Amino acid sequence: MAVDYAVLKKGGFMRQKQKNNFSLRLAVVGGNLTSKNLQKIAEVAEKFGDGHVHLTSRQSIEIPFIKLNDIEEVKEELAKGDCKPGVCGPRVRTVTACQGNQVCPSGNIDSNHIAQELDKRYFARELPHKFKFGVTGCQNNCLKAEENDVGIKGAMTVSWKEDACIQCGVCEKACRTGAITIQDGKVSVEESKCNYCGRCAKACPTDAWDTQTGYLVSFGGLFGNRIHKGEELLPVITSEETLFRVTDAAIQFFDDHANPSERFRYTIERVGIDKFKETLKEAYNG
Repeated sequence: MAVDYAVLKKGGFMRQKQKNNFSLRLAVVGGNLTSKNLQKIAEVAEKFGDGHVHLTSRQSIEIPFIKLNDIEEVKEELAKGDCKPGVCGPRVRTVTACQGNQVCPSGNIDSNHIAQELDKRYFARELPHKFKFGVTGCQNNCLKAEENDVGIKGAMTVSWKEDACIQCGVCEKACRTGAITIQDGKVSVEESKCNYCGRCAKACPTDAWDTQTGYLVSFGGLFGNRIHKGEELLPVITSEETLFRVTDAAIQFFDDHANPSERFRYTIERVGIDKFKETLKEAYNG
């Protein structure tokens, strides 16, 4: 019987150089796995693979040396451990994320929550080419948001509260971009220099800052044969509703305008950055 390799690849089974051997990519959203997941993955690797797994650059796990005749049984076994195959080919890939503000003191947003929501909306959606999302919690950028077709970075906007300030200067020292100055008992923030990291507010001993968390979104990142840093084309987004309107608009723009096997960056360049900006602006403004 003929083997439909395209269908297998769509389901996360990638052909190896060894005949009738496949490396199975699992869907690991935001890099999070439970102990139940891990136990089942280990069992499957021992029973159906060669006893080892590969940790991918996008926070997933691949189980190599799965035999063609075992594929259906492997899927059944993995399901018992609440594991599901990932995807390959021209579709939305598993979303990557850092641990965010639920674990990391630097985090401005709940990265895992945003990753899970993105996964629910887009995972495995068919597109002209692969499409990647990455979510990072702050300007430390552990997830390298700008490498992705759409990258989301946690932001914090700040406003000084004069009545709570004791003029200690900690915020000025904490600011890595030189956006904060203190003169004549007044703290000022130069907006053009602020990168919305929130270090000033987090370092303040008297809570002398009003803060609002949000999202900086970059578009058109590439990190392969050609490298291109994704560009931030919108102000800080302050609501999830607006964020997902923007991500909906971006992915639909790609779906509508991309040629087959064309990455998002090339679509933006060919169709025109101004046209793409108009689409984003409409989504941003609701």
